[in-house]
Amino acid sequence: MNYLAHAFLAGPLAADRVGGVIGDFVKGVLDPLPTDLDAPLAAGVMLHRRIDSFADRHPAFRRSRARVSDARRRVGGIMVDLFYDHFLAAHWPQLGARHGATASLEAFTAETYRLIAAHPAPLPGAFLPVFERMAAHDWLASYRDPANVALALDRIARHRLRHPNPLAGSGAELLRDYAGFEQDFLEFLPDALDFAASVRQARG
Repeated sequence: MNYLAHAFLAGPLAADRVGGVIGDFVKGVLDPLPTDLDAPLAAGVMLHRRIDSFADRHPAFRRSRARVSDARRRVGGIMVDLFYDHFLAAHWPQLGARHGATASLEAFTAETYRLIAAHPAPLPGAFLPVFERMAAHDWLASYRDPANVALALDRIARHRLRHPNPLAGSGAELLRDYAGFEQDFLEFLPDALDFAASVRQARG
């Protein structure tokens, strides 16, 4: 899952949503707590990690990874994460309302940026410059356009992965099997929502 899906699956608590968005920037164990995380934020990061583990095991997500070309199979998880953010953004009017996010996509993303900016605990240093660009250009809502998904994947290829890597140009694979990835996502999302809710409920 990428930023938008993690924010959506995190549920109503601000710390969970912030933890969902920053999760990939928090490395290592969470017990003891890292110095830049408080306990509620760490719980949000742990929810992020458990959702990622759930996704990796889910049959629909695994089918999506299998749709990725052999040349890009080793970065298939990154690709599918972004593809699923696209489908969540594209289907937001139906899926958001059905699952409790009654605001428009742009209102939801603006609220997410406000929650991150207002969070009182320190956030991972590596996340801060990313967040500035994310909020300034509304990356989360921009994923509705496949061209912006392609740009995001190219950005990751340049700045987040060791070179050389096969991720550049991978946005074209979304369009190559669009209906297949979409079907997988629509099967996956209800199960992911149920799983995330069960994790939050079990925390008490």
